[in-house]
Amino acid sequence: MRRLSPVLDLLFPPRCPLCGEGVHEQGGLCASCWSGLAMPGDPSCRLCQRPLSSAAASHAEDGLLCHTCVVETPRHDGVAAATLYNDTSRQLVIALKHGRRVALAGLMGRLMAARLKAREVGPGWLVVPVPLHRWRLWGRGFNQSALLAQEIARHTGAKPMVDALVRRRKTPMLGGLGPQERAKVLTGAIGLHPDRKARLHGAKVILADDVLTSGATTNACIAALQQAGAARVVVACFARVHGEELA
Repeated sequence: MRRLSPVLDLLFPPRCPLCGEGVHEQGGLCASCWSGLAMPGDPSCRLCQRPLSSAAASHAEDGLLCHTCVVETPRHDGVAAATLYNDTSRQLVIALKHGRRVALAGLMGRLMAARLKAREVGPGWLVVPVPLHRWRLWGRGFNQSALLAQEIARHTGAKPMVDALVRRRKTPMLGGLGPQERAKVLTGAIGLHPDRKARLHGAKVILADDVLTSGATTNACIAALQQAGAARVVVACFARVHGEELA
């Protein structure tokens, strides 16, 4: 494929997938759109990567833990977010998920993998995507989280297991629902593939998703993985939604 790149670039000049500006290589962003991405930085919670203001960081407990993680210990063993959710990252997510721009999974997955490497995640780990219900999968034609999981595996040396989790019933869109409502909707909705349970026992797992919002979906997935005996679960997302924590 690399040997064909000059021919492909001649026939289809590389363009920024967001604004159409010419770029150096296929699948890349132009400088302007790249600068629109907000990357997680310091200070942030060492467990959930929730951004903290300087004032909040000065009062954070136990090595920069946010208030939420102090009050209730997370189910996961850390969050690796490639970007913070803003207009630019939202456009990329929508283009991948609803615009069927599946080539964007390469760029997004590489950014996610870079964050995971900082957490010493790599060979010996499994990558499991957040599942879609079969009706939604048939309608969309692909699971964007599975595409990201495969890219993460390619760049970290972890092994993909795209069918480890199943969505037992179709759930409504969670947008507009509060944390408790989301958790209620997802109760019992996500479970284990019966043929994968043995391989998950004692495994170190990367749970991949495009966007991390309230954590209700990831918590349901983590509960199922821990039921199978997973030793560790690190959450990888392309964009992490943040809110009042920045105030």
